[in-house]
Amino acid sequence: MTSTGFLSVFAPSFALGGPVLLGLWGVLRSRGQARAASPSPAWDWKLILASMLLYALSFSLIFFVQELFLVLPKAFTPGLRPTLFHNNHNWDGDNPLAKLFQGTGALATLILAALCAYWLKRCPPRSALWRMFALWMVFHGCYQALPQFVVGAIFPGNDVGMAMEYLQWSAATKTVAALLAMALIVWIAVRLLRPLLSLAAQADEVATPGRRAGFVFRVATLPGLLALPLIIAMRVPGSLDQVAIVPVAEYVIGLWWMQAAAWFAIPARAGETAPVRSIAVPLLALIALTLIFHLILRPGIAFY
Repeated sequence: MTSTGFLSVFAPSFALGGPVLLGLWGVLRSRGQARAASPSPAWDWKLILASMLLYALSFSLIFFVQELFLVLPKAFTPGLRPTLFHNNHNWDGDNPLAKLFQGTGALATLILAALCAYWLKRCPPRSALWRMFALWMVFHGCYQALPQFVVGAIFPGNDVGMAMEYLQWSAATKTVAALLAMALIVWIAVRLLRPLLSLAAQADEVATPGRRAGFVFRVATLPGLLALPLIIAMRVPGSLDQVAIVPVAEYVIGLWWMQAAAWFAIPARAGETAPVRSIAVPLLALIALTLIFHLILRPGIAFY
């Protein structure tokens, strides 16, 4: 079997089957452990709704950064005339560097994710809203970029795949890059659990593996699912891959691993953040970004 054939089989199995197996192992492993004596915590709907809005907002901000940094290098390249849209970009003209610059979007989102991760690690915001915003920026910055290395190793026509072709990466190098990206997908999911669990108001909310899994579901997995229609509404009209495939694939690849790993997460200190008092700020920010996408970016901005 060729490396491309191996990745074509292994990558979907890894993305879909891996979290299921890990989650089932977590359930079975935790069955014999003591349960928390206190009643199950009530659902904090302000926190859930804020997470949903910030998930949608961060997705679109990261996607905009990706497309912007796909356009900017081309704008300064002789022979290329790029145009930026709300869910894509394209260009007229020809220059061999265009293929290389198809990788600059993923690179930009990874750099932005690293900066937000540094912020989250070194000086985590006291506000639950800002901490959640930083967390979702890391999440989207990584999970919009890393899967492109896997897809690019299989299909050379995708953005990162074009950059790999320009750099003349061998099949072995592409396979190593894809496997490393898959390893990072799991590692980042595990690393993000601690700042996510720190959003708990009381220690009882994350006292046991089952409670930690429930908290991750309430504050991340469910809000991410509810955010998908909001994200899609920002991206229409367009082809299926422009509108729905990217946000749905990112949700499955990223949040399923986080949910599955929640059973094994190390408890974080609860009560570190100020509770969400209002969802007005993320709601207004999302509305403003939606208007920018549809009124300004949807017709297209020419960078030439």
